[in-house]
Amino acid sequence: MRFNNNVKFYSDEAEHYDPTSGEWVGGEKLIAEVIANVTDLGTNRSVALYGDVNIQAYVIRTINPIDYNWSYCTIDGGNTQYIANTKRVPLKNNTLIVGERK
Repeated sequence: MRFNNNVKFYSDEAEHYDPTSGEWVGGEKLIAEVIANVTDLGTNRSVALYGDVNIQAYVIRTINPIDYNWSYCTIDGGNTQYIANTKRVPLKNNTLIVGERK
């Protein structure tokens, strides 16, 4: 299995003023950037999960666990934002199933 895709995870926590630090905190922020194996979900599983074939969904496999809070991710520097639908932690790799953010 090749890990040849670049996946960036972002947080879009609401931006707010923190009086303690005296700065604006939150907003869109890059949390992590990992290498991953990204494959298409497939029609059978897409119909089972979403009830539709037209939804763009991917399976993202990473070596290390994704154990941080993230709002959306992008794949290979694209503009499309994906949100998590399912997370699995098998013996060797970690798996996320993500779908297009609307």
